[in-house]
This record gives sequence, structure tokens and C-alpha cells, in this order.
Amino acid sequence: MASVDIVIPCYQHGHFLRDCVDSVLGQQVNDLRMLIIDNASTDSSPQVARELAARHNRIEIVLRTRNLGHHASFNEGVDWAKADYFMVLCSDDLLAPGSLARMVSVMEQNPQTSFAYGADVHWHEGEPFPGKSDVGPPAPWRVRDGTDFIVERCRNPEAYIAAGMVLARTSAHKAAGHYRTDLPHTDDFEMLLRLARLGSVANTDAVLGVKRMHSQNRTHDFLAERTRDLVERVAALDSFFSREGRAMADADRLLRLGRRSIAERAYWCGVKDLTRGRASAIALFRLAVRLDPRVALIPPFRYLFRMERGLLETVRGMQQG
Repeated sequence: MASVDIVIPCYQHGHFLRDCVDSVLGQQVNDLRMLIIDNASTDSSPQVARELAARHNRIEIVLRTRNLGHHASFNEGVDWAKADYFMVLCSDDLLAPGSLARMVSVMEQNPQTSFAYGADVHWHEGEPFPGKSDVGPPAPWRVRDGTDFIVERCRNPEAYIAAGMVLARTSAHKAAGHYRTDLPHTDDFEMLLRLARLGSVANTDAVLGVKRMHSQNRTHDFLAERTRDLVERVAALDSFFSREGRAMADADRLLRLGRRSIAERAYWCGVKDLTRGRASAIALFRLAVRLDPRVALIPPFRYLFRMERGLLETVRGMQQG
């Protein structure tokens, strides 16, 4: 059976860590290792990590004496991995039962795939744990060319993807290299683009994990400030197409497509904020014009038609504010 290595970066998540590890230990994968890297937490995280490592011989730990940042943990995990497959799983998230075996299975059946991913369900603090009705029924896998994945990301760079439960082929991840420290929020997005250059991509609509939503989420501040989130997505596209993506035949067109898509998103987010009397509308409009000056003359109506909710529902949402 294929082997899997999982690195679990941890900082101040001692009260989440056991659940995260238990969700991995419950997977139907025999050849499995975990590396918990604690980034100088001052809560119970080091103690919990020691207890887990003492109880399970498949768990290794690194307890830092100073906080080196989350990129250092991600990249140490990449260097440590030697199994067939590799995953970075944050300590406040969980894997859905059987998800790891399903990801391994589709990648074993399709040796050209560089990574596999699916959907996740968000679990907010204070709410009941997601049940079967939240997870939904099983869904088939789709395997597509990595270039198709990159094109779709350029068309919809702001669309959510459950990047926290991605299983990568270790050889591909090592070839892609380390996460980039100049991308504090979209490092995972840019890494998926790099991985897609190295093979095909498998994905499913089935829920493969549970993402805890709480005040200490790494993405919390970015999602609360939409302009910052979109600026980071532009940075990820710029980073990829100035390096690994530069060799693509239509790299310049794809970069323009991605930047224009984000400009359209910024424009309509600005319209929504304007109707709600929010000062953030100004920054969003400025970002939109910087990325695509044409929006200053003609509103990008096509964006509304490509949104999943459709034009009518979008307009209603703006009116309801």
C-alpha cells in the first residue's frame, strides 16, 4: 500500500491538536507518519504534542523555542517527507473519515496526477459538529490536465478551493519546492499552480475535511478585509507567472486574464460596499482600475453572469445589503 506523510503545523492550538491527530489516525492508511511542528506555543500545545508522540510511534514532533512563522513549518515538512504522498494539515482542521484513502486511491489509479483535493465543510465555533447531512453524499472524481486547472484558476482566481486538505505526490511537491514567504495568505494557492505544472489534477465535490472557523484562523484577517485578500491573489498570480508559469505558451494572456478577473471582483465588491456605506469601497475601486483601467469606463457586467449565483440573485443581494 502507498505511504503517506502528514505535517501538522501548530501554534497556540493545543485545544484543537488532539482532534486533528485523531482524524488522521482514523484514516484507512497503514503506512502513515505524522510530524507535529510546534512554533513556540505558550499554551498546552507542546505538552499535547509530547503526549501524542509518546502514545503513537507514527508521530514525530519538533518543538521550537522561538516562533519562526508558518512558512518555516510548511517547508520543514516538505524537506522531511519521504513517503509516496504528502499533506500539510493545519492543527485546527480535521480530515473526514476515509478521505485519505480515497485520495490515495485515485492518485494510485492515475500516476500522472500531482495532487488531489475535494470540498470541505466549515465548522464555526459554538455550532454542533458537522453531521452526515452537512457532509453530503459521495461524489465521483474528475482527473484533468494541470494546464486546465491553471486556466480555470485564472478565470476564477477568487473562487474558494479547499486548499487545506490537499494530498500531493511527494516527488512533485519536492520538485515544486518550498512555499514562498512573500505570500502570507495565498502561498497555498500559488503552490497548487506550481504543482499543476507538474502533472494532472484530481478533484471531487465530496467533502474531504472539516475546516474550523474561529477568531484565530490564519485567513480571518484577510477575509475580513476584502481588498487585502484580492491583492494577495494578484501577488500569487504574479509570482507564478514570473517563475514556473513563465514557460507556458500563453503565460502573458493567462496572467492578464487572472488580473482582469480579480479587477472585476474588486469592482463589484466595491459596488456592494458602496451600497452599504463602507469606506472600503474606495480601495476596491482603486484596485479594480489599477488591474484593468477599462472598468473605470464600462462596468464589467460579464462577471455577474459567470458568478455561480447569477445576475438576479447578485443584484438582490446588493439591494438587501
